[in-house]
Amino acid sequence: MSNAFRDLLKKVGSGVHTGEDLTRAEAMAAAKMMLLQEATPAQIGAFLIAHRIKRPTGEELAGMLDAYDELGPKLTAIDSALQPIVLGIPYDGRLRTAPISPIIVLLLATVGQPVIMHGSDRMPTKYGVPLIDLWQGLGVDFSKLSLAETQRVFATTGIGFVYLPQHFPQAQTIFDYRDQIGKRPPLATMELIWCPYAEDARIVAGFVHPPTEGMFQGALSLRGISSFTTVKGLEGSCELPRDRTAIVGVFADNTLVEHLHLSARDYDFASKNVPFESTAQTVADMQAILQGKPSELMQTALWNGGFYLWRSGICEDMRSGIAMTEELLTNGKVAQKLQEVSQSLSSTMLAG
Repeated sequence: MSNAFRDLLKKVGSGVHTGEDLTRAEAMAAAKMMLLQEATPAQIGAFLIAHRIKRPTGEELAGMLDAYDELGPKLTAIDSALQPIVLGIPYDGRLRTAPISPIIVLLLATVGQPVIMHGSDRMPTKYGVPLIDLWQGLGVDFSKLSLAETQRVFATTGIGFVYLPQHFPQAQTIFDYRDQIGKRPPLATMELIWCPYAEDARIVAGFVHPPTEGMFQGALSLRGISSFTTVKGLEGSCELPRDRTAIVGVFADNTLVEHLHLSARDYDFASKNVPFESTAQTVADMQAILQGKPSELMQTALWNGGFYLWRSGICEDMRSGIAMTEELLTNGKVAQKLQEVSQSLSSTMLAG
């Protein structure tokens, strides 16, 4: 048993009247002791549920990010005129709406915008379809790459995937506790703004509940990251919904510059999301999109692609971004990027 961890547990788990928030240094220490298994299983489980009940502060999230920064993997800079975008997508995946993120990542990489993703396998508490499964369905298996191999694919294609079981096993061990306590702990919030990149990057973080934006702002400010984007997206992802107004927070110099309110109807898209049926069906639909075939999921790809091309500075507005997305999908350029990624991955693995 760790007496030091027990003291931190007592602070967050003492209830409404006597409980206390952790300092940034204490939160970092607690996260490190959990990641390194210096705390006992009983202590870790108690901390995670107590901290969820208490709710995290931005300072505590900053401390947890400090621990991830010290112990976790990082991709390094590549030859690109654009800062990479790091997508903060919930690790426990999607169950209700069909995801489109791999198509958007391929689209951005096609126009020279590097993108970094991070995640794992199916995991608690939702056990929805994760990014890694979708990429595997498209013929790209990032799970087999070492970090050095991931770096080479990232440098070659502009797409990187930090896969926790392979690249950050200390963090992967925490997921068993999530399953056992049956709730998503504050670490799940922190993961949305984790940046496994050694240089400056543009963080785009999905979220569900409005107070989360304030936590993001507090944590990233303490970490010296003052410009980022938040998306109240589908199931907490970075994907814009079609059935409701998409709310996007644009932060610069640690200030909320504006909340964009984007309605799919204003851009001639139907006000409905594509339901998730199965991983196989979603992969088949994405493959059809890459062939330029019209579909409801193609409409979702156009809606999201237009937004990301605009906000990346590739296009001057949403409408031109939507038009460019349609052109790149129908002329086969995005499909070519997928083939390039697949070939890069294969050659990298053969090179060892």
